[in-house]
Amino acid sequence: MASTAASLDIPVPADRVWQLVGGFDALPDWLPYITSSTASEGGRVRSLTNAAGGVIVERLLAFDDRARSYSYAILSAPFPVTDYVATLTVHEVPGQDASRVEWSGVFTPVGVDDAEAVALFHGIFGDGLAALRRTLAA
Repeated sequence: MASTAASLDIPVPADRVWQLVGGFDALPDWLPYITSSTASEGGRVRSLTNAAGGVIVERLLAFDDRARSYSYAILSAPFPVTDYVATLTVHEVPGQDASRVEWSGVFTPVGVDDAEAVALFHGIFGDGLAALRRTLAA
C-alpha cells in the first residue's frame, strides 16, 4: 500500500474553512477541476465529474464536524489505484486566526509503481489545497 499527504496553512479561521470544505458534496465550490457533484444515498455517496469528463464515485466513511474532518473511499474512478481511502481535516493554528488543512490518502497502485501513484495523488492534494487558498482569498 502507498500513501501521501499534503498540508497548507491558510490565513483564514478554521471554522470558515470548514464551512466551505466540510460539505461532502461541496468540492465544486472550491476545487476547479471538479465541475459537478451529485449526492446520493442520503449524502453518503458523491458522483463527481472532472473537467475532462471523467466520473469519480466516492463514499463517505467517517464525518466529524467537531474535529472538522471526513474520510472517504473511491468506489470507481479513472485512477490506477484500488483500496483508496483519504481524509480531509481542517485544524486551528494555535495563537493565530489561521488554519492548517491536511489532505492525506492511502491506496494500492494498479499497473503503475508506487512512486507514480504517489506523485499523482500528491499533485491532486497539493493543487487542491492551493485552489482552496485561492478560493478563500477571493
